[in-house]
Amino acid sequence: MGEVYFLTLHEAAMGGMEGGGRYLIDNNMRKEIIIGTRGSDLALVQATATEGLLRAAFPDVVFRRKIIKTTGDRRTDVSLANVAKAEGTFDKGVFIKELEEALSDGSIDIAVHSLKDMPTVLETRFAMVATLERAPVRDVLLTKGGVGLEGLGIGARVGTSSVRRAKQIEFLRPDLVLLDLRGNVPTRVRKLAEKDEYDAILLAEAGLVRLGFLPETAPEGEETVIGHPNVFASRLPENEFFPAAGQGAIGLEIRAGDADSLAFAKAINHPETWTKVTAEREFLRLLDGGCHTPVGVYSYLDGAEISLFARVFPDEGGTPRIGEARGTDPIKTALQLFNSLT
Repeated sequence: MGEVYFLTLHEAAMGGMEGGGRYLIDNNMRKEIIIGTRGSDLALVQATATEGLLRAAFPDVVFRRKIIKTTGDRRTDVSLANVAKAEGTFDKGVFIKELEEALSDGSIDIAVHSLKDMPTVLETRFAMVATLERAPVRDVLLTKGGVGLEGLGIGARVGTSSVRRAKQIEFLRPDLVLLDLRGNVPTRVRKLAEKDEYDAILLAEAGLVRLGFLPETAPEGEETVIGHPNVFASRLPENEFFPAAGQGAIGLEIRAGDADSLAFAKAINHPETWTKVTAEREFLRLLDGGCHTPVGVYSYLDGAEISLFARVFPDEGGTPRIGEARGTDPIKTALQLFNSLT
């Protein structure tokens, strides 16, 4: 079970203590915390991972779950890029609005998000305070023919709900036909496996791994999707097909000023992931971009140095601006990346 530490509210808020193990909390901290999550299969897996870490770290605290249906879950009748427009929530991530309302009215204490769905600038009432250890960040091309992106025939139909993925496909393979693709991850995989509407679809590797469709490590040779032997997977290298800022990361959002929720969330924060996504999201903020902006950005750490790479697509399509930067401060490195764009 590991060693047991006494954790004051201040220590937890500063990021916990080195060494891991279980924590005892001071008597002033709440003994029950409500975790808010969407109800999709992937969201529930992410909430379970969050709750598992919290319960292991704080065995004397009760963590309860509340499932909340968001605008993005409810509006499947229009493309994801147009959901916010249809709902009149132009500046709001369509998968977070109702979760933030629950934070605001106190019905939940910590909201669990796919970080790539989060706007880069939050209302001052809220704060993104922690991330779990990041899953793989790549995008995956799923096909029924066992071919990668280069092997798709001219006019092949590719399904995606992501503007970023669509712009990169237009850039790399302008001869392909793009179609809108909605639904949760299992639904999208079934649409490819069982219907003829799509020749290929694009999904995040993190979701496929977390839901058990792919192993964490790619096998040698040809790879098929678990449970769908007629669907083949091609994991696209991030330096060729740039992922979204924050892709593969689980973010924890709280009410600003809620010291207890801050303490619990910070205690399970993964520092390396936090450093990388801080840099990626700061770059997106400098671009004045949101979660639907066609921007690919990824990072890696080598010791204390962070390397950042970006591909920024014009809305009208065409050649993207590119940039790269290296440094030890994620905020300053993001600014260097922004200034390096050509």
